[in-house]
Amino acid sequence: MKVLFILNDGPYGSERSYNGLRLAGSMAKKDGVEVKVFFIGDAAACAKKGQKVPQGYYNIEVMGSGIAKRGGKIGVCGTCMDARGLDEPDLFDGAHRSTLDELTIWTMEADKVLVF
Repeated sequence: MKVLFILNDGPYGSERSYNGLRLAGSMAKKDGVEVKVFFIGDAAACAKKGQKVPQGYYNIEVMGSGIAKRGGKIGVCGTCMDARGLDEPDLFDGAHRSTLDELTIWTMEADKVLVF
């Protein structure tokens, strides 16, 4: 099964991206499930490396890179990155600058698309 997660909200302040990554991480652990995550809009900031949060607080970077380590693909909207002053070297390991064309392909290939 191929599952695409499209995340729209920033990493902190709202728990939508957190909850989307929680579910994506859980699904990435399952056999036969291919997970892709696309950060768009304010969610582009979710892919920023070097996030420092208070002890005991969730860390979006750790969650996202964990999905990538399990074979998940992480795309970040390039236009959204530009608008927020992010460059490719700013992204955590496993995340890559992406495009609307790649999101289109991922959406067409997916068995399920979940939007947070």
